[in-house]
Amino acid sequence: MRLDPKALRYMSTEDFRVLTAIEVGSRNHEIVPAPLIAQLAHLRGGGINKYVSDLVKRKLIASENNSKYVGYKLVYAGYDYLALKTMSKRGSVVSVGNQIGVGKESDIFVVAGENDEEVVLKLHRLGRQSFRNVKRKRDYFKQNQSPSWMYMSRLSAMKEFAFMKVLYEHDFPVPKPIDQNRHCVVMELLDAFPLRQIDEVGDPGALYSKLMDMIVRLAKHGLIHGDFNEFNILIKSDGTPILIDFPQMVSTSHANAEFYFNRDVDCIRTFFKRRFGYESALYPKFGLDSNKEFDLDVQVAASGFTKKDQVQLEKLIENLNVEDRDGESHEEDESNADEDESPDDSDHDSVASRDSNEIVDDNRYDENDDDPDYIFEKDRLGNTIRRKRDNNH
Repeated sequence: MRLDPKALRYMSTEDFRVLTAIEVGSRNHEIVPAPLIAQLAHLRGGGINKYVSDLVKRKLIASENNSKYVGYKLVYAGYDYLALKTMSKRGSVVSVGNQIGVGKESDIFVVAGENDEEVVLKLHRLGRQSFRNVKRKRDYFKQNQSPSWMYMSRLSAMKEFAFMKVLYEHDFPVPKPIDQNRHCVVMELLDAFPLRQIDEVGDPGALYSKLMDMIVRLAKHGLIHGDFNEFNILIKSDGTPILIDFPQMVSTSHANAEFYFNRDVDCIRTFFKRRFGYESALYPKFGLDSNKEFDLDVQVAASGFTKKDQVQLEKLIENLNVEDRDGESHEEDESNADEDESPDDSDHDSVASRDSNEIVDDNRYDENDDDPDYIFEKDRLGNTIRRKRDNNH
C-alpha cells in the first residue's frame, strides 16, 4: 500500500478532528454515523458533511450504508495520517522518503527524523493478505466478535516497540527505538543487509555461533524471538548480526516456549545448511540452555505492553487464523492485495474495542449525571463506559 503524505500539509485542524472522531467512534461502531462524528468532533451544523466528503475524496475514510443509516469508517490511509500527524508534532518524523521494504504484515519507509537524520518508519498492517476474507454483517461490535485489523496492528506495534526498547537498553544488537504511535514504529536506520540476501560469508561457523549465542542469551533473559530466521536478521559490513521484527516474541514462561525456541534454532540450522552448506552437530536445547537469569519479560510488561496485551494479541491472531481457515484462499486475496482502496472499499475495518457499550471520551459525559436512562461503569479494559440501563432491574 502506498503512503502519500503530501495532503498532510493541506489538511485543516477540523479535518483531523473528524478523523479522530471517527477513530473514537469506531471503538464500538463499525460504521460511525455522521451525527456521532459531529458530536465527538465538536462540529455544529452542516459543516460535518463537507469534511467527511473531502476525507472520502482523499481516500482517508470510506462511506458505507447499512439498513439504518449512512456512516463512515477509517481506512489505513487515514490511520497513517493520524499517526504521522502525532509523530510530526513530536519531531520524530518530519518528512517521508522512499519505501525500502514490504512484508506480509508491514510496510517500511525511510523518513527524516529530528535534525533531518534518516530513520526507519515501520507501519504494521496485520492481516494484509487475508483481510478480504472477513465479512461483517452487523455494525455494532459484540464481545465475541473479532476486533479490527487496525486494532491488531496497533497492538503489534506497541509490542514491537516495547520489546525493542528493553532489548536495546540491555545492549542486545537491535535497532535503536525512537517513537511509536498507533500502528507505527520509528527506529534507527542501520547500514546492513538482510541475511537472506547474502550468498557468501567468510566464516559461516563463526556467524552460526553468534546467532545461536543470541538465541541462548535471549532465553537467559526470559525471552524467545519466535521468528528468528534469515528474514529478521541483518548483517552489518563487519559481520555483526542485528535482530529485528519482534511482534512474535514471547516469554520463556509461555506455554509453547519450547516449541518456539526449537523452531528458532531449526530455522537457522536449516538456512545455513541450504545456503552455505554448513551443518553443525552443536546447537542449543531448550531444557539445557534456557535457564532464565534475568526477567526482561517482566520489564517489558512494566514498560507499557502488559501481559494482558500479550494474551489479547495472541487471541486476536488465533481468531485471525481461524477466520483464514474458514474463509477463501490467500491466493485469491494476493492478486488484489495491492489494489488502490476506493472510497467505498469495505476491506478495512475500524479501530475497535471489544466492548459493546459507549466509551466515554474526553469527559464529554459527566459520570455523576443522574440520567435515568444510563449508568456509568468500568469495562474490563479500564475504560469508563456509559451503558443503557436495564429497565427490568
